[in-house]
Amino acid sequence: MGTSVYKIIDIVGTSPKSWEDAAKVALETASKSLEDIRVAEVVKQDVTFENGKVSAFRVRLNISFKYHIEK
Repeated sequence: MGTSVYKIIDIVGTSPKSWEDAAKVALETASKSLEDIRVAEVVKQDVTFENGKVSAFRVRLNISFKYHIEK
């Protein structure tokens, strides 16, 4: 097995349903443009509040993906 390098970035997902759905949406969206996503770590969870009700769940994630060098 060879060596690998991984890059870590922050992303934020939102959902009107739940924190879990916000994380799922964020990862599924990120996977459309990033290859080899390996790990996602929930860094922060919060909600937006409007008119006396929770309007959206937000999750900030650190995601790591394999770094590919262009040849």
